[in-house]
Amino acid sequence: MKEFVLSGGLAPRKKIEYEKALNAEQLPVVLGADGACLVLAGAGSGKTRTITYRVAWLLEQGVPPERILLLTFTNKAAREMISRIETLLGAYPTGLMAGTFHSTANRLLRQYGSLLGFKPNFSILDEEDARDLLSLCMKDLGFDPKLRKLPSAAVLHECLSYVRNTGGDMDSALERKFPRLIQHKNDLQAILNRYMEQKRAQNAMDFDDLLLLLLEILKKFPDVCNQLASRFQYVLVDEFQDTNIVQAEIVSFLSGVHKNLLVVGDDAQSIYSFRAAEIRNILDFPETHEGSKLFHMTTNYRSTPQILDTANAVIEKNIGQFKKELIAVVAEGEKPQLIPASTAREEAQYILQQIERLKRDGMALSEIAVLFRSAFHSQALEFELMRSGLPYEYRGGMRFFERSHVKDAVAHLRVVHNVADTMAWIRTLTIHPGLGLATANKIAMQCAGMHDVGEAIANVRVTGNKASAGWDSSRRMWTSILATNEMPSMLIRGFASSRDYKTYLEHEFPNAQDRLDDLEQFANFAEQFQDLTTFLEAVTLTEEYAMREESAWEDRLILSTIHQAKGLEWDAVFIMRLNEGAFPHKRVSTEEEGGMEEERRLFYVAITRARKRLFLTYPLMAGFQRDELQMPSPFLGEIPDDRIEVIKLRRMGFTGNSYGDEHQDEPMIVLGEDGERISKPSAGSFLRNIDEL
Repeated sequence: MKEFVLSGGLAPRKKIEYEKALNAEQLPVVLGADGACLVLAGAGSGKTRTITYRVAWLLEQGVPPERILLLTFTNKAAREMISRIETLLGAYPTGLMAGTFHSTANRLLRQYGSLLGFKPNFSILDEEDARDLLSLCMKDLGFDPKLRKLPSAAVLHECLSYVRNTGGDMDSALERKFPRLIQHKNDLQAILNRYMEQKRAQNAMDFDDLLLLLLEILKKFPDVCNQLASRFQYVLVDEFQDTNIVQAEIVSFLSGVHKNLLVVGDDAQSIYSFRAAEIRNILDFPETHEGSKLFHMTTNYRSTPQILDTANAVIEKNIGQFKKELIAVVAEGEKPQLIPASTAREEAQYILQQIERLKRDGMALSEIAVLFRSAFHSQALEFELMRSGLPYEYRGGMRFFERSHVKDAVAHLRVVHNVADTMAWIRTLTIHPGLGLATANKIAMQCAGMHDVGEAIANVRVTGNKASAGWDSSRRMWTSILATNEMPSMLIRGFASSRDYKTYLEHEFPNAQDRLDDLEQFANFAEQFQDLTTFLEAVTLTEEYAMREESAWEDRLILSTIHQAKGLEWDAVFIMRLNEGAFPHKRVSTEEEGGMEEERRLFYVAITRARKRLFLTYPLMAGFQRDELQMPSPFLGEIPDDRIEVIKLRRMGFTGNSYGDEHQDEPMIVLGEDGERISKPSAGSFLRNIDEL
């Protein structure tokens, strides 16, 4: 190795023994990835290690740090890689440009943004700033958000961002992702035009602009493009499967002179199409980069052979992929377990009991994760956890009983229970257009003097056009609620089915349907309560559990959506609600192009988070409006019988509603090794199991 000095005059103090540090798959990448190269790095295969050693190798060969560009998807990843490089070399690689696509674009636009009329001191709008500016643009154009002709600025921001990151074709982007907004496409275009004008006038950019304006410079100014591409002798990109069309174009331009482009990723873990990630970027790389080299890294240092056998069996069914099989290095372990439960509640109880068993056996709670496809799938488990007092951390959103729409439902039920509950009245009223806090308080004070809600909506009168319209909307919602009986579950369904509340959700939130799904799960949960008093007491206790003080150092179980869990790993992983229509997601798998294969990749990602133990669970009875027979996820049927162990729970009977009376008996279930182990059920045995319930 020839001696060299990194920028800043600091000489390296260490010699790296690459042959000892890297395996037979990693070493060729580090030593020979010149030209266009695609590294297919499977889960747990040492991707970060390989990238950092590659950069260290380049620096040892005399490549100046400032001639290397390393693009990542988080600044944390970039910092980790630079720190590892510094540790390897014993010297900080001053001048090496490493960071996210957005941070890199920001640095380049400070230099070249003037070509598009921006001053170097331009501001960057965060998402809240962008939403506020969109609101102002809507008002400037005469759109009154209170009339709800168009959705809120939050919905518009997500919609317009998706349009811009998928190439800017408004019609096709709306049809693919926001079909209900197609009728407003001309208004959306007008708002977008105004929004762009206002940002330019304010010398400001949003996050999307950072990428789009850099790409515009690279396209419009060949001299600048050539200057930058000449500067970056080597370009390395992490998580390439997550890039969108704009990012892939930027990478192609910046590597266009030296052609040394190393992209690392795993097509089997491409799960972010809803953020405009384009899997074709990685699948088509060999065709779009003629003469490129292809490297495979399939040695997995994370999971047991039994877990990897299951993951391999699942992903094998995808057609659009690079075929590969993960190979385990760690010792043999137990087969993944498949557990059909009778109901969502029993599924939650099983998971809780197994977690407590793992904890007793010495496993830290922080090394256990429960993963789910959609946030509302965790509701039954969250209630069990809150009742048990087991500490947990929720990732991918707010805890179930802290979500605003769940609190909206509870507020309406509180008013039915106690018409004098002024604070609950105010919450129910302020979701309606035209009813601000002061007006809502006046109405609530009047309603509090009535005998019940029915008397209130029949007799309270409101003056002023906007306030009257808001009160009329509230009365319509109450009519929908009161048309049901006073069972808590029916009251919740009456509330969720109100056209006015659906309109409110669609106007205010990008994920309106997810919130309605939450409310249906809330109604399912409420079915075990026969009266409103008991139900509200239970929910209030649950909220107290949710809001209890937790030490930052407390050992906590992890609950997470699978999307939030990507890149992480735990000793034990539970994947719950593996039912047809739930996972794979019914709408995504049936209505979106390539949706079924992305759902399968999502299941693959979930499986490969587990190091030692994997539990797959689903309820036999669940559903909307009423419990119905639920088929297991078709993904479970794709796993060969000999790769998984089915645990049949022996149920000893349910003898009461434990939520309503703490002295009533709990359902008794014989779990784990006390349960009967059976082979994976066929359709016939599945139906026989149902008959036994």
